[in-house]
Amino acid sequence: MKFKTEIIQITLFIVTVITTTLAGAEAMNGKFFFLVPEAYTLHFPADFWQGFQFSIPFLAILTCHEFGHYFTARYYKIKVSLPYYIPMWLSAFSSLSFGTMGAVIRIIGRTRSRKEYFDIGIAGPLAGFVVSLGVLYYGFTHLPPLEYIFKIHPEYAKFGVNYPWEVMKVTKFMDGQIVLGDNLLFKFFKTYIADPKLLPPNFEIMHYPIVWAGYISLFFTALNLIPIGQLDGGHILYGLIGKKTFNVISPIIFVGFALFAGYGLFTINDIKNFGTIGQYKDESDFFTWLFIYIFFLRICFSRVSDNQMTAWVLSLSVVLTQFLLSYVPQISTLHGFSGFLPFILLLGRFLGIYHPEVEIDEPLNLKRKLLGWFTLLVFILCFTPYPFMQIDFSAK
Repeated sequence: MKFKTEIIQITLFIVTVITTTLAGAEAMNGKFFFLVPEAYTLHFPADFWQGFQFSIPFLAILTCHEFGHYFTARYYKIKVSLPYYIPMWLSAFSSLSFGTMGAVIRIIGRTRSRKEYFDIGIAGPLAGFVVSLGVLYYGFTHLPPLEYIFKIHPEYAKFGVNYPWEVMKVTKFMDGQIVLGDNLLFKFFKTYIADPKLLPPNFEIMHYPIVWAGYISLFFTALNLIPIGQLDGGHILYGLIGKKTFNVISPIIFVGFALFAGYGLFTINDIKNFGTIGQYKDESDFFTWLFIYIFFLRICFSRVSDNQMTAWVLSLSVVLTQFLLSYVPQISTLHGFSGFLPFILLLGRFLGIYHPEVEIDEPLNLKRKLLGWFTLLVFILCFTPYPFMQIDFSAK
């Protein structure tokens, strides 16, 4: 049985290396391996090898994260599995593909205390974060000359060093572009570490594999550090504040996260325009989607309370709040990031927003408390409210 499990883990790792390398090569070249016209097609295996410039640093960060958890659990003599990598190559369906949804380990033994949960939870993101800093530093201090991006986009060459600003003025270049949002740490590297003459704009970062790997790693680190449920951030916050307070704060954060993610999907100001999805023919079409959205939220909130009426109340309250916020002039033009909604469903329906109880519920010592609050600060530095935005000039 153990041998069979190891075969599965090795196979998943090999497949993930392949899918992340495919995704890396596609991001670097702005072309794809399959299902596109010849002019937009990469060739296997010749172009495949380029993708290792992305997959090696990215998987190194991901692996350090998971083994941070693994070795800490082993230190406490808790039975734990090796990482299960999750390959997911989405290029056939989306222009944005990382080649993986991350990796997980299975804690098979019993975790008995707040300290053990805290140490296991914090070890992974800290280990991955340290490696991410090294990757980002190397990537931003070794940016290639401008000729590199001109080979990928020959149409940019006529603009010279001013291409980032000139390209943004041209609709045909920018329509459909994926633009990365800035988090505080990424902004720091761009401002103080990178050579401004070589620094690419955020809509071209994906062509720079090492920087792209660092950005995606910060994105995954931030998701793991959200202080909800059994995420790494949940383990950390639970260790810091204990069960009673955590079980109050965690659902509040979760509901606020859902409120932000869905904000802007529906507005009373223009019920015929469903912001990120398209146009409605009439009001009934809008209200059909509104009911689907409310029902979706009800599923996400289904484990907040044993009383299922609570889920309906929270769902309706979130939607009502989103509508009311659309009337506030200062924020009526803003939108949340609906890309977080699948993650909210995963948290609310499957992972849960509360933390397992422990046998030994003793407070952490001062050193662990300081480290815990520092790691939650890391979450703030790494979190990007709008990580991936697509420009659409056809949207009203």
